[in-house]
Amino acid sequence: MAREDRPAVTAGATDGPPVAESARRAVEAVWRIESARIVGALARYTGDFALAEDVAQEALAEALVTWTRDGAPANPVGWLLATARRRAVDAFRRRSARDERYAALAGRLADGQSSSGAADPPAPPDDLPWDPDRVDDDVLSLMFVACHPVLSPEARVALTLRVVGGLSSEEIARAFLVPVPTVQARITRAKKTIAAAHVPFELPPPEERPARLGAVLSVLYVVFTEGSTATAGDHLLRPDLAYEAVRLARVLAALLPGEPEVHGQLALFELTAARFPARTGPDGEAVLLEDQDRRRWDRSAIRRGLAALGRAAALGRGLGPYGLQASIAACHATAPSVPETDWDRIVLLYEALGRVAPSPVVDLNRAVAVAMAGGPREALSIVDDLAASGRLSGSHLLPGVRGELLLRLDRTAEARAELELAARLCRNSRERSVLLRKAAALG
Repeated sequence: MAREDRPAVTAGATDGPPVAESARRAVEAVWRIESARIVGALARYTGDFALAEDVAQEALAEALVTWTRDGAPANPVGWLLATARRRAVDAFRRRSARDERYAALAGRLADGQSSSGAADPPAPPDDLPWDPDRVDDDVLSLMFVACHPVLSPEARVALTLRVVGGLSSEEIARAFLVPVPTVQARITRAKKTIAAAHVPFELPPPEERPARLGAVLSVLYVVFTEGSTATAGDHLLRPDLAYEAVRLARVLAALLPGEPEVHGQLALFELTAARFPARTGPDGEAVLLEDQDRRRWDRSAIRRGLAALGRAAALGRGLGPYGLQASIAACHATAPSVPETDWDRIVLLYEALGRVAPSPVVDLNRAVAVAMAGGPREALSIVDDLAASGRLSGSHLLPGVRGELLLRLDRTAEARAELELAARLCRNSRERSVLLRKAAALG
């Protein structure tokens, strides 16, 4: 049975004794950190994308029982993989006892791993089916499979975010402003399409990679964006998602060294992530750019980002959307303070970005830069045009910016109303707190 959504590993285990709770936390932690690699390794092992997800979930269910009884193993990832592989063998056996595919799998298993009995599966510490230093990373392979041309663009993004990024269907739905059932249906159809098309689990040959690169970059961008500012919840950042996107961007840059946009995106991620340590306070509250302690910014990440941006420019084909965004991030990363930032250059970069990748969010960000470079009046005109167009209807970003501009123009009552509207629309509690605090300060 193919699953359209992974069940929570916490189901049925939250009210148990301390040992059960400890096992639940161990299973949850391993899955949260290693789920994409586990599914990727199993997909390569079985050659069946849906089966890989199913047997991974069966291994998680078995772990909740066994680890509660015997304690977590020394190598939990290896335990889960060995258990899942045994489940896969059983599945192939049920399909056909003499199937050639099952025979190949069975031949690769050690003695004692050919059935799914209750005994703990041996999992040597060095038996992980991936090498983190390999360019053909299983997670990257999984991403290219999920971005296969047989899928629609919407299905590629939804499937990759679900399987590789670990986002829930609800999070994906919020990111794309579509109903949750729509996302679930896209994921289910995508899995069936991949299976029907017999898409191999492997990196595509070099001549096929450019056709899938745009989708891969798009998925990485959405994963990183969700990690850098969560769309909802009680945390401003989801660093696990953001840093996984950074890791995958590094792998992609090593795989495709001649693609400027790959290096541009890596630069954008590094330069943006460099500010993470200063973006939240001790209690997780959001810290605005003008209030951040720039001494806490990650200087190593800034150097890596500037180097990646230099490589993108050196390829001599001009900067694309990701390279232009990275150039904007570089202006912030290298400025001593907000007033000393080169806002005129940022305005020009946003104008260029608006020509190559037009979007209402780009226009809104350009308005912010215009306000910083030349004052709020011209910027408010840009924002009012956006509001009239309805292109950001329902987003908290537009009333948030409009409230700031009105405040700078001493239109206090209007500013307070806009900030209160932004707070009502915002689904991230940390961002909402900042907006409410600003509105309350206006009396």
